[in-house]
Amino acid sequence: MRSQSHQSVTGTILVADDQPSNRELLEEFLSAQGFKVITVEDGAAALRQLVTSQIDLVLLDVMMPLLNGFAVCERIKSSPETDLIPVVLITAFSDRDNRLQGIKSGADDFLTRPVDQTELLARVRSLLKLKFRTDELERAESVLFTLARSIEGKDPYTHGHCERLANYSASLGEHLGLPKEEITALERAGIVHDVGKIAVPDAILLKPGRLTEDEWAVIRQHPSVGERICAPLKSFRLVLPIIRHHHEKFDGSGYPDGLRAETIPVSARILQIVDVFDALTTERPYKKALSISDAMQTMREEVSKGWWDPAIFSEFEQLIARDTTGFAKAAAASR
Repeated sequence: MRSQSHQSVTGTILVADDQPSNRELLEEFLSAQGFKVITVEDGAAALRQLVTSQIDLVLLDVMMPLLNGFAVCERIKSSPETDLIPVVLITAFSDRDNRLQGIKSGADDFLTRPVDQTELLARVRSLLKLKFRTDELERAESVLFTLARSIEGKDPYTHGHCERLANYSASLGEHLGLPKEEITALERAGIVHDVGKIAVPDAILLKPGRLTEDEWAVIRQHPSVGERICAPLKSFRLVLPIIRHHHEKFDGSGYPDGLRAETIPVSARILQIVDVFDALTTERPYKKALSISDAMQTMREEVSKGWWDPAIFSEFEQLIARDTTGFAKAAAASR
């Protein structure tokens, strides 16, 4: 979808209605307003069309055979590929129960038949503007993820590190009962936590030997640099503290701010633990990969030194012991 100006929005609208006259009226009106319109006769056809076409907004009749509008909306909103597409339910009923069912299915808006064209146009334009902003946000996030992966790609020893951290931290967050938005933040942070290393020269970043004090000073800047890079994205509000604080230590000896114990955000403490686990179980130029049992023993010793949150590490040990999240398999594949 493309935004031509603040006043004019274009896009592709999918209309699903089992009545040909309804489809024709909507197609004629919306096409005259500059929108591309695709029409289908039932819910199943609508779902197929979403797979094959770039759709910006869906208008769903509620009363359709096979799959009604509620069922189709629920499927659209439950799929990561389509959940951000605005859905408007069109119904002949304006009662409370229908609207509640529509809300439960994830509908973004409602229209009651007979459809008022002025109201239809206003709602469509409003939702398409919102969709455009969402698309812009997704593109910005995609650029950041690509940048983070390009940094990772410089070092063959860290191949797959970002994806493993995203998966590990999300699994640990779920195990700890974190809200969904914080788990999403952990997944994102797993990918972009080291994006600030873009400011670290390759001579330092890829140095196989021991770093000098001056070189360490440069390395220690990368969390705050990464935070500044990601700060313009409002959707990264919960990600920023993880980026900034994933190198803090529980005893206050970490960087960049020397935070201690619970003053370190819990999400950052989660990422710390899975980051250390991945580093220990992955081969690096200066060391061989440890077995999972040896890595866990090393981490226990580090917990006793006061480096990592003992309560979160204990929960992590439970996940490793159960091996229900694929940690062992992923760690073995990375060695």
